[in-house]
Amino acid sequence: MSARVALVGLGWAGRELWLPRLREHTGYQVVAAVDADLATRTAFAEATGIAVHPGVAALTAHTVDLAVVAVPNHLHADVAGALLAQGIDVFLEKPVCLTTAEADALAAAERGGGTLLAGSAACHRADVQALRRLLPGLGDIRHADLSWVRSRGVPRAGGWFTRRDQAGGGALLDLGWHLLDTLAFLLGPAPFTQVTGVTSADFVNAAAWRATWRQDAPGADTADVEDTARGFLVRDDGVSVSLRAGWASHQARDVTRIRVEGSSGTAELRCTFGFSPNREPEPVLTVTREGTTTRIAVPSEPVGTEYRRQLDALAALPDDAGRRGRAIAEARPIVHAIERFYTAARSARPRRPAPAHP
Repeated sequence: MSARVALVGLGWAGRELWLPRLREHTGYQVVAAVDADLATRTAFAEATGIAVHPGVAALTAHTVDLAVVAVPNHLHADVAGALLAQGIDVFLEKPVCLTTAEADALAAAERGGGTLLAGSAACHRADVQALRRLLPGLGDIRHADLSWVRSRGVPRAGGWFTRRDQAGGGALLDLGWHLLDTLAFLLGPAPFTQVTGVTSADFVNAAAWRATWRQDAPGADTADVEDTARGFLVRDDGVSVSLRAGWASHQARDVTRIRVEGSSGTAELRCTFGFSPNREPEPVLTVTREGTTTRIAVPSEPVGTEYRRQLDALAALPDDAGRRGRAIAEARPIVHAIERFYTAARSARPRRPAPAHP
């Protein structure tokens, strides 16, 4: 029997990412949508025939089995918390929350209501799963090098994505959350005992460095978030982690790179996460041992396949009693690390008073 789904938030992610995949999946039936903007609601209802409401109060556990929440970051905790309190299971896009206080609030809402489901789609990529299968052969894991850097991929300045009061942060929260969630998938979740990092904003307000493939609505204000974050972290299991997340750079392509070093070898995946068309032509997975590098065959999948696969997995999750509380438990180390990263970055003295590309 198909799950009755409400799509909450009709921005780009709701309309272009989740709606078509939910409607084509036999396990889901989109029965309602929610958006605060009247014009958006009207256009969506006329185009789809789906009932659209201005707020989540119109949804109940008697009419909806699952809510897919794709609202701006600063609304995640409040919207998801209200739905959970109504007994509705919730799938929440990353970032799950912006602070540890929001994580506490979501945990409280879940205890008395529906089940919270979350997680990065990157973990459902075939190449990431192939990398994970290589890790037992690497011996004791010592270090992970994580980076997701775009060439020209800044969201439109002044939109909610680049406003700290609405997004919570910039490239670190956007791309870095995916990287840290993927690391937890590969090595298992763990808190971080040490976190340090720096941020920069050389490109974020320069139109030439925007992501032309994104359909961002223009904003009236300038951006006040970072476009690049570079950091170093240590997990409580002793694994060190270097992290770089960037919306823009001087490289030619948008590249995601995950390198895991062990006592018996090193595995590296080079690919491109997300929907950017300026991507690596195919994923490349290699293993290096004693000076010899071997390429491992991985399938080259259509862009966005991981989101369809995520919905396949999501269909079975609400019936799993062990899922209650797990999403928050997995999100806590990530949001805590990001909070500490930003604290460290604010304490660093900037080398230049203005961005390089105004």
